[in-house]
Order: sequence, then C-alpha cells, then structure tokens
Amino acid sequence: MAKQTASRTKTRARTSGTGGARRAAPVSKPRSSGTGKKIGSEEITTYTTAVRYLMNRTDVERMRVIRRDDTFKLDRMRALLQELGNPQDQIKTVHVAGTVGKGSTVAMISAMLRECGYAVGEYTSPHLIDLRERIRIGGQLIDRPGFTELMKAVAQAAEAINEEPTYFEVLTALAFRHFAEEAVDIAIIETGLGGRLDSTNVITPEVSVITRIALDHERLLGDTVEAIAREKAGIMKPDVPALIFDQGPEVEEVFRSVAEEVGARLQVVNKDIEFSNRFCSTSELGPHTRVCLYSDSSRFEHLPVPLAGTHQATNCGLALAVVDMLKNCGFDCPENLVTIGLDKTKINGRMELVWDQPRILVDGAHNPEALGALMKCVGAHVPYDSMVCVFGCCQDKEIDAMLDMMNFGADKVIFTKASTNPRAADPLDLQKAFSERSGKMSQTAASLPEALELAARAVGREDLLCVTGSFYLVGETMKHLEKSRQG
Repeated sequence: MAKQTASRTKTRARTSGTGGARRAAPVSKPRSSGTGKKIGSEEITTYTTAVRYLMNRTDVERMRVIRRDDTFKLDRMRALLQELGNPQDQIKTVHVAGTVGKGSTVAMISAMLRECGYAVGEYTSPHLIDLRERIRIGGQLIDRPGFTELMKAVAQAAEAINEEPTYFEVLTALAFRHFAEEAVDIAIIETGLGGRLDSTNVITPEVSVITRIALDHERLLGDTVEAIAREKAGIMKPDVPALIFDQGPEVEEVFRSVAEEVGARLQVVNKDIEFSNRFCSTSELGPHTRVCLYSDSSRFEHLPVPLAGTHQATNCGLALAVVDMLKNCGFDCPENLVTIGLDKTKINGRMELVWDQPRILVDGAHNPEALGALMKCVGAHVPYDSMVCVFGCCQDKEIDAMLDMMNFGADKVIFTKASTNPRAADPLDLQKAFSERSGKMSQTAASLPEALELAARAVGREDLLCVTGSFYLVGETMKHLEKSRQG
C-alpha cells in the first residue's frame, strides 16, 4: 500500500463526618451541555461560536438519566453523514470497542503505524482539557480554524436534514469529515458508549477490536458481562476480521456467537494467535512487562510494553495483532519500525505523574476493573511511603466495588467531585459508604482545588498523591495545576 503524508487542504475541604442520608439522583430530561440560546450554522464564524454550538447539543456523557431508544439513533447519524458526502466511506479505519483499555490500545496502534510512515487519525473520548484532544492526526490536535469550518459544515448538514444531532454525533461526523479531507492513510476510531448503537458504528473497518469487558454503564448496556459483551460485539461486520483477547469462556462464547451470526472472522489473541507475556525488571526500564506475538506474517519477540501495569500486556497484544492484520491488508509495517513506534507510545491521564512536589499522579480509572488495575500498578511501579487518594466518580458507577478497590491501595482518601460533571456522586455519600467498609481515614472536600490542598498538607516528601475515579476529575486537576504553573 502506498504511504501518504497527510497534507492540509484547508486551514483549518472541608473535613466531614460520615453522617448524611444517601440521596437518590433526581430524574432529568435529556439536556444540552451548555446554557443559553441555541445558535444556527450561519452564526458559527469563530472557534468560540463553534464550541457554543456543540455545547448546546444533547450530551449523553453528562446526562444522569438516558432514554436509550430516544437518544441513540444510527439512522440520524447515517443521514447526517450522507448529507456530508459519507466521509466515513472515504477512509480506512480500525474500530475499537470495550470496557477498559480502549484508549491505551488506540494509542499503541497509532504510535506503531505513525512510525511506519502512515498518516494516522485518532478519534477518542473523553477529553481531559481541550475537546480538540478527541480528534488528532499524527498525534496533533485539529486546529481551531479547521474545527470551526467543519463545525459549520456539520451544522449546515443537520439543518438540511432537519435533525438535532447529539454532542457525540456532531463530533463523530466532524472527525470523519476531517480525516477524509486530510486524506489520512487510516483512522483509529474508538467507540463512545457500547458498540451496537454507538454513533461510530457506521463504518466498515479493516479490523474490529474489542478490549476487555467488565461491568460498566449497566443501565444502558446490561447488568452482566455477557450482556455487555453482546452490545460491544455489535461493531463486528461481515467479512471483517475481529480481534479479542482471551478473557474467559462466558465472554468468548458471546463473541463467537455474534461473529458467526454476522459473518465476521473472529480471532482470539492467546488462543488463535500465539501470545505470551512476562514481568521483569532491568536497570534501563525498571519493572515492566514484555510480550511476544507470533503469526504467519509476524514475529514480535520480547517487546517491552510501553505503558505501566501488567494489565497493559493484553492491550499491547491486541495492538500488535491489529498491526499484523493490517499487514495482510497491504500496510507495510517492518518489525523494527513497529518496535520503535511501540516504545514511543504516550497517553495522557493514565498513570501520569503531573507534579513533582508533592508528587501527584493522575489516572482516569472510572470503573472497578480499571481502579483495581491502577492500585496494583502504582504498587508495582511507583515507590512511596504512603498514598493519599483524591477520589470522585459518577453516580451511576459500581460505587461499592470501586470503594473496595480504593481501600485496597489508598492509605487515606479525600472524596470530592468535579464541578463540570452533573452526574458526580456526592462526596458525603461516598465517604459514608467508604466508612462502612474501611477503617481508614477519610475526608470530604467541596471542590477539587480544596481536595488537592487538603491532600498536599497530608503528604510528605516520599508520599504519593493520586487523583482518580473520573476523567472529569483528572481533567480538572490538570487544568488547576496548569494555572498554578502560570502563577
């Protein structure tokens, strides 16, 4: 396959006791992300107005109660894309779904392909600081003029079909149009929620990938891993290779059943594709995991996993298997360049040390599986005497299970909530539930800055301050620290 360089065609603390009754979340109707009068396409002339238009769309990520049948409509997404000229059909893609590990898997696939000389688009969610983080080419955010111009085009398309697309639908359509206009060689597309009815599920990819399945968003996707697996498996397409990692017979049976129903060519890494991993430590890399993956066309041997944590080995195995699949689709991916690219993988907001004194680590672990992996990962990779966690999460999460994971690793917890998350659980409720299952010290703070101030006073030079439980909380932390740097 001929390699291309993407060229732009257009410029584009308070301390609290444990009392307080747990309050039920109020029922809310689908609402927009922002406030104020909605604007039309003709008013989108600057980046500010483009963002205002987007923020006045219904944002599922921020809704407390979601009416599934009303909110998720692929017909609306298809109509919007058709009005835009079906840009999703003009690009090659890899589709990534799953409960945990999607972002890491996307980052590794992208880094390897970029090193092999390809112009790679990435569409991911959520963002931490700047919403343009969701749409990248070659690791670079879409620029503001380009974002503005494309937002206007999407708004005009929505008006032409007389529809009100959601926040995520608008961004998805914008990303597809951007990737098509910039003639990327391939785009790695991450689902937003689920798979079967996700707005991204309008593509026919080169490869479909499903990362590890765990309980999350049960109200929407089902209350068993099997039910959730079936929803995620909805991204499988006829005659398109699908990849999963070996994760137990119940989940695998669902994937194999769906693959057979739709005619997808399912392969299981660590079964159908030979894979192995081992934990080791060297003077150069310290403690880390190495993986091997073998197929008829590739021999990836003893490659260091670039992201911390033994759980990243499975994500790395999936990413390598994707690259191997793409070689069979005509992509030129020499193993030496794949190795170099893998080593360059970076991802923000996951096991990221963002401050030196006190040492502050952030990780957007937002479900029990991810939080448990974080606690183990910190213990294996970050030396510390004591760890104080600043924690906040959404009301609709498996809160008790997340608190059990927190109790596993934290020495003290400060509960707070992100000011930008209307679905945030009340810190007092979190503290009460934590106190019922743990004798460890805890406090509450009304805001993230107050929580950081409390935590900073509680840690010494050899201690660690960890912010986790929500990408909203991590994003607010990074914004707050950036302001502190600027004085």
